[in-house]
Order: sequence, then C-alpha cells, then structure tokens
Amino acid sequence: MLEIQGVRVVYPNGYQALASVDMAARNGEIVALIGRSGAGKSTLLRTINGLQRVTEGRILLDGKDISAMVGNDLQDLRRSVGFVWQEFNLVDRLPVLDNVLCGRLGYNRGVASLFRYFSSADREIAVRSLERVNLVHRATNRADRLSGGEKQRVAIARALAQQPRVLLADEPVASLDVELSWHVMSDLVRVARDEGVPTILSIHQVDLATAFADRIVGIAQGRVVFDGTPETLTEDALDRIYRFDVPAELRAMRRRETAPREAVAV
Repeated sequence: MLEIQGVRVVYPNGYQALASVDMAARNGEIVALIGRSGAGKSTLLRTINGLQRVTEGRILLDGKDISAMVGNDLQDLRRSVGFVWQEFNLVDRLPVLDNVLCGRLGYNRGVASLFRYFSSADREIAVRSLERVNLVHRATNRADRLSGGEKQRVAIARALAQQPRVLLADEPVASLDVELSWHVMSDLVRVARDEGVPTILSIHQVDLATAFADRIVGIAQGRVVFDGTPETLTEDALDRIYRFDVPAELRAMRRRETAPREAVAV
C-alpha cells in the first residue's frame, strides 16, 4: 500500500508546488490524478520515485518511509518504482528488447551495467514483459521504427521489467490519438491490475480517467480537492478541480461571449 501523508513541496525560489497532500493507493488499485497544468500532479509523482524531495510530510510504501531515503536506499527505491513517461524515453537506435532490458539496469550495478550485460534470467523477464503488452514480435526491431502507440507499450514493458512495487505514469497517452489512447490505457491498466501493485497515473483526459481508474483524485493549486470514485465525479467536483481564478469582470465578459445569440431577421 502507498500512503501520502501531508506532503508539501516548496522549490528553492519559494514556489509552492504542493501545499499539503493526503491520499493513498491500495495494492492493485488504479488511481488517476486529474487537474489543470501546473496543479502539482507531476510533482506528486516525482516525490514518489524520489526525483523530488519533499519539504514536509511522509510517503510510505508498505509502511516504510520512502521520502526520507538517500544513497543506496534511494537507488533501490527507484529500481522498484516503475515509471511510464509521456515522451516514452526510449533509446531509438536500440532494439525493442534492449530498451525493455533497461528496466533491469537497477539490478546490475558496476561493470555489468556499463556494458549492458544481462543474465538469461533478465532476458526472460524482458521477453515476458513484452508478451504482456503483445509486442514480443517486435523484440528485434529498432525503437525508432515503431508507432507512437507501440513505443508507449514498450515503455510499459520496460516498467514491468523492473518488477515494480508501485507503478506510476505521467500523461502516458498525451501524445497519442483517441483510438491509440484507449488501446494503450487498456494495456497499462490490465498489466497493472495483474501485477497487483498500487498504480497512480496523471492524465488530462477526464473521460479516460473515469473509464479506467478505480478512483479519481483531483488536484488544484497543490491541494487535493476531490477524492472519490468515477461515479461521484460530479460537475460541481469538476468545477472545483478546473475552475479559473479570474476577476468578476472577466467572468462576466466570458458569459456574454458564450451566451446564445438572437436570430437576426434577413
């Protein structure tokens, strides 16, 4: 289980990215983070895998405080947190299988990792990960020969190859068209549930969030303003998540611009 308790993040320039976040994700649960750009979704994900230090609060994974980890403990944490990036982050010139094997680098320290040496056991894990996303037939193809949807499925397979204790995804379908987005989300959610690990994904498409997630967490200005099932995500809740803090005069002007126009006689 993943527990986030009173997490606050303030950058050196004084900007507060997260005010105070409390939430949890049970094993096998899919949690979708929604909110405006800059609301703090990506920052929250980065605190979980140790790329961003917290200013206050704790992040517990199976009862262990991972937000306080440093050194080798922090490296071990990153090895056990699968992360699916929006930009795929594949090495284009390498074959698909080698890209998936990159998920095993955290288990191969020293000279072996420098020369990308992987054991037969590592290769078996990588092949099984590709099978899970139906891409084993592309194992020997260069990554730059794949479509966008295929690249993201390779990224999912790489995260699976880490044998993660928690799975994160930051806007995993933002660069894909509608049809590919549904296919990729289907693969991601299916394998996440099969793994039975807490899964948190940041996503802009509310329809995809409600279709695939078990729970929706809405973030606005670094705070959780909604936490519930897709069925309870009402218009009022969406307004709290996406509302604009604008002067009353501008609100009135927008109402006039969007009001139905009267028919003009000709």
